[in-house]
Amino acid sequence: MSTPPKPAAEPVTPTLLRGWPLPGGGSGKDDRGSVLVIGGARKTPGAALLAGTAALRAGAGRLTLAVAGSTAVQVAVALPEAGVVGLAETDDGAVQGHGVSALSDELGKAAAILVGPGLDDMEETESLLRELLKLDSTNADVDSPGGESADRPAVVLDAYALGCLPDLLNDLGPWAGRLILTPNITESGILLGRDVKDLHQDVAEIARRYRAVVSCQGVIAGDSDGTGGVRVWEITTGYGGLGTSGSGDILAGAIAGLRARGTSDAQATCWGTHLHAAAGDRLASRLGSLGYLARELADELPALMMELGT
Repeated sequence: MSTPPKPAAEPVTPTLLRGWPLPGGGSGKDDRGSVLVIGGARKTPGAALLAGTAALRAGAGRLTLAVAGSTAVQVAVALPEAGVVGLAETDDGAVQGHGVSALSDELGKAAAILVGPGLDDMEETESLLRELLKLDSTNADVDSPGGESADRPAVVLDAYALGCLPDLLNDLGPWAGRLILTPNITESGILLGRDVKDLHQDVAEIARRYRAVVSCQGVIAGDSDGTGGVRVWEITTGYGGLGTSGSGDILAGAIAGLRARGTSDAQATCWGTHLHAAAGDRLASRLGSLGYLARELADELPALMMELGT
């Protein structure tokens, strides 16, 4: 089998983004879509909070956080702009996979579903993803006689949710073409089943394999036509300070929030990855290249979007 040619990466610049504008704000929150974040084990509810905050800062109209039940009240107080659903958990505080059956109504309302921030048990996370795939198929059957719908929500996977995907590869049909993945280098290696050797080529391979749009370390790739043809972009900004705890949750949340507003998967991922990196630049110029906090990245997003004319 021949190796696909190395894809040429298109720089993601302010000029490119101004020519690829985000949807407007509409007349109210219902016009900007709803994001559902599933994560937040007892030990790590902050990851879901960070992702949800970023989704709202990116302009999503509504937000629901589904977290371990023992943390639900605290999460609701910490982010009063969100609706919060408590999920069943194990004795150790991990979110139980079967618990997502309680989210059927929320899944039906969401324009973007983000799974992963703050999940901390691989076995339960795989069970959770399998349950979501079943619920997704059921909702699709209700939406249309053919089991398909043009407005099915995007599914954004991060953190532990990415580690389960190789074992689910043959079951991802319901999410094909509406899946967004945000792995780091280690997680990219898990998705490939080997070490990352060439970031551009390997991110493109992940996009082909999972029929997804993928953002990793500032490289974005998307299966552009469903036949294996992949387009690649590369972010042109960002500082090392982005490698801080919670930064990936902000990236995934920003992408989910943008996607909920009505963008394509590729547009949300290019915009979200650029905004995440540019927020790091902005903080580095004020605070120094290291030491700023992930939650501070989210606060930079509205001004950055406004400067880009959106």
